[in-house]
Amino acid sequence: MRWILRRVRRLPGAIGYLLVGGVTSVVALFLVLAVLVVGAASLVGLGVPAIPEVVRVVRPVVGFERRRAGRRLGRAIVVEYRPISGGLRERLGAVVGDPANRRDLGWLGVHGVFGTVIAVLAVGVPLGFLNQVAIPGYWQAVLPDRPVDSFGFQVTSWPLAWASLAIAVPLAAVTLQIPMVAQGQALLARALLGPVPDAGLAVRVAELTATRAAALDAHGAELRRIERDLHDGAQARIAAVIMQLGLADQLRERDSATADELVRKAQETAEAALVELRDVVRSVYPPVLADRGLASALGALAARSPIPVQLNLNGGIAVEQFTSIDDTRAVGGSATPVTSGFGAARRSDREASGSALIGRLPAAVEAAAYFVIAEALTNATKHSGAQGIQVSLTEADGNLVVDVRDDGLGGAHESEGGGLAGIRRRAEALDGRMTLNSPVGGPTAIRVELPCGL
Repeated sequence: MRWILRRVRRLPGAIGYLLVGGVTSVVALFLVLAVLVVGAASLVGLGVPAIPEVVRVVRPVVGFERRRAGRRLGRAIVVEYRPISGGLRERLGAVVGDPANRRDLGWLGVHGVFGTVIAVLAVGVPLGFLNQVAIPGYWQAVLPDRPVDSFGFQVTSWPLAWASLAIAVPLAAVTLQIPMVAQGQALLARALLGPVPDAGLAVRVAELTATRAAALDAHGAELRRIERDLHDGAQARIAAVIMQLGLADQLRERDSATADELVRKAQETAEAALVELRDVVRSVYPPVLADRGLASALGALAARSPIPVQLNLNGGIAVEQFTSIDDTRAVGGSATPVTSGFGAARRSDREASGSALIGRLPAAVEAAAYFVIAEALTNATKHSGAQGIQVSLTEADGNLVVDVRDDGLGGAHESEGGGLAGIRRRAEALDGRMTLNSPVGGPTAIRVELPCGL
């Protein structure tokens, strides 16, 4: 008797679970159809670009079913996917090479076929049981002198009315099994959608391989940029200095005025070469970052921005106010409280607020945070049409969290070789991650998390 009562108490939840499964099974059928259409189009090359996008749509539906099954079973079902990012080739590689995607497609097929049938039975069997039990009470009271349909016959007399109760017995037995059916559906979902053995390790290895390759590519590109800047800039100017001084030496006795003018021009050229060398050094690792730390470097960076920048360096990075536009001469002063709104920061008076001081972060983390913010400010200046930018640095779970938000037009997206892709590569090189939220109409928000053992 207790067993029956327990099953009866579990019936509403089980029926609700199976009903929701019926809805998701209809969605699964449509997704199966979409997969088949894209697959057929891919045979002639038309549907290939759509493959990663279809998988993006499938994952939330499958994730919803994982969460439902996990709650039903009392244990979360966690699966790590390979991120779908980069160019078309990289996205296709992530989709095809991830075993979790294949298991998702298998679940779509199974659930799409059986989920709807099970949901119909989960409702129909209990309703049939209630109908069979109620027939003796309503076939004459509600519908006098009219036959009532029962399972396999029509009730036209009291003996047949009472006979309907006999059919209610097996229906009751089946109804009491509905909680077990719901449990079985959840177990099937876990079997099909659960993590593949060693899949997490495989995903991790794939991520590290990709980020290592991207880091090496970025390093090579950076070295080529430095070489090009030195060759086309400082080296050319130094060569000009040598030529000017050589000519001045030749003209010194015959035309001292021209020689003096050449020496003066050589001095100007040498000074310009020195400025270019400083720019190259600053692009590799800003001196103020090494000497004064991240707070001073960011203050100088904000001071050079044509868009007002509000810095919020809470979580323990230095509290300073910056007015200099040269990061080699950034100076600190008293803290100015940060007020709300983008308009609180003026171009001539960028603000930084925080609480207390912490030890210096690892050099690689400071450099990554600096260049991430520098690239984000550059992108906002070029493309956003923003009136103000907010930059905040916080600490969470041993990570340095960088948030850059502007009030511009939004609609930003990653493109191969673009600034946002560079920010992602720089974060992933340190085993960090970047998220971008930029709806059309704005605002644009970039978050970068950098592990640093805080």
